[in-house]
Amino acid sequence: MPGDEYPQGSAEWFGGSLGRHLLEKERAFFDGAVADVFGYNAFQLGLSDIDFLRASRIVFRCRVDANGSAGLRADFRDLPIASNSTDLILLPHVLEFSANPHEILREVVRVLVPDGHVVISGFNPWSLWGVRRLFARKKGYPWKGRFLNLPRLKDWLTLLGLEITAGQMGCYAPPCVNQKWLDRFSFMEAAGDRWWPIAGGVYFLQAIKRVRGMRIITPAWSDRSVPKKRLAAVPKRVAQKEDALVARNHVTSDQ
Repeated sequence: MPGDEYPQGSAEWFGGSLGRHLLEKERAFFDGAVADVFGYNAFQLGLSDIDFLRASRIVFRCRVDANGSAGLRADFRDLPIASNSTDLILLPHVLEFSANPHEILREVVRVLVPDGHVVISGFNPWSLWGVRRLFARKKGYPWKGRFLNLPRLKDWLTLLGLEITAGQMGCYAPPCVNQKWLDRFSFMEAAGDRWWPIAGGVYFLQAIKRVRGMRIITPAWSDRSVPKKRLAAVPKRVAQKEDALVARNHVTSDQ
């Protein structure tokens, strides 16, 4: 697919020590995020070799990718999915490997139903993982990706009408390839949320598509009240001539 640099070698990388360490964190977050989302259709864009929809209760679940074991092969910028038809979309490390991440988000908004959910994971450039990327010569997965700043991503979501409902950081330990060093730095995972909450190697975001309701504009009715009609005087029967004369004089004096 021209224009995008879809990740190659991600399956092999997730099979290594560091990849398994990240995958454990990601599975835990995605499982909790999708468990309480209900609807009819759910799609996972990217990383089709890993099922992040396994905990979803939605009946129809499909993984979309350019290759691999995908149920649907498509360009993320032009999804063959009807507008306003999808209840849940997952974006596991898709945006940082695209030359046009904003176009992918715009397409996600198009296919989501009102109040539909999107769950995103991304690599944080302001972390030890981001430092590692600077010295990795941007070769191999995931270091060749363009890590997106979290504030920028939040701005994009807000501009597209997506309301952020939850977020989390993870993977505070240095991205060591050796499992022994990962175990030694495991204490950083417990202390990360408290001492350096913005320096996690990976961030997660949940957002909901909000659609503003219609406002009915009523005609500009006149506030002036209609003047009351003056009723004609009803003649009153009298028994005596003197009473008739008094009544006639009373009407004349009122006029």
